[in-house]
Amino acid sequence: MLSNFQKASGKARIFLQNKTLVFTTCLRKQLHMAKKTSSSSKIQTLYDLCRKNFTPSGSPPPSSQAIHGLCSFLDTVGPVDVGLKEESQDDDRGLGIFGLTRLNGAAQWAQPITYLDIYECDSFTMCIFCFPTSSVIPLHDHPGMTVFSKVLYGSVHVKAYDWTEPACFPEVNRPGSRPVRLAKLAVDRVLTAECETAILYPKSGGNLHCFTAVTPCAVLDILTPPYKEDASRKCTYYIDYPYSNFAAENGAVIIDRKEDYAWLAETGTPDDLYMRSGVYAGPTIQV
Repeated sequence: MLSNFQKASGKARIFLQNKTLVFTTCLRKQLHMAKKTSSSSKIQTLYDLCRKNFTPSGSPPPSSQAIHGLCSFLDTVGPVDVGLKEESQDDDRGLGIFGLTRLNGAAQWAQPITYLDIYECDSFTMCIFCFPTSSVIPLHDHPGMTVFSKVLYGSVHVKAYDWTEPACFPEVNRPGSRPVRLAKLAVDRVLTAECETAILYPKSGGNLHCFTAVTPCAVLDILTPPYKEDASRKCTYYIDYPYSNFAAENGAVIIDRKEDYAWLAETGTPDDLYMRSGVYAGPTIQV
């Protein structure tokens, strides 16, 4: 009798264990699907907001209400929403887009910035830049564009200028040298994931900016309208010089803080800019 009871109890225990295993497996699947759906809906919502508010020409520009709504939503986006995990290693050294043809010391040990293309159309670009520590995107412009930048993890130093408008002084031309034009410092700060979304406009907010990674970091960018050379939206790189360098040549006199001004000269794509394409691993956008 006892033996039969023990057998029955054993069968019941096995049955309950199997039921528990099935329930646990189903629960894990549901939690995984819920997490995936949540991330998918977040990046999808971001796409939908951009599609609704941006135009190919950038005219009319997005309304202040649309900008506020997009910034507020971007503030909630984190690495997991775009398929990223925070990087703690700085060992990812490579040769960037220049391949194996430039085996000098600088190229050999340069750590490339990884570019992840999320989505691009005539109205906007959604992308991510993943920076190793100390990597730099040099000073460059966004002609006629509005740009939203959200740090997903890590910290990055941003230095940005706006042209003095109307120009306080004409471009300074020196024989054998590039002309320089006066710009005013708009941003000089470190951004982290806790910071609100940064935004620049065609003529304000720091349209010409430079990124330097303080730690490994990732920045989600939305550019509207996107770069397009035949629409005069070509990316131009610049070198900045202290205000004192050329003020005397032009007879320039600035009354307020001279350290807030600099002379910018166009330059070619910097040789030490190492960038490679990566694969976006986040949720798929339904277009």
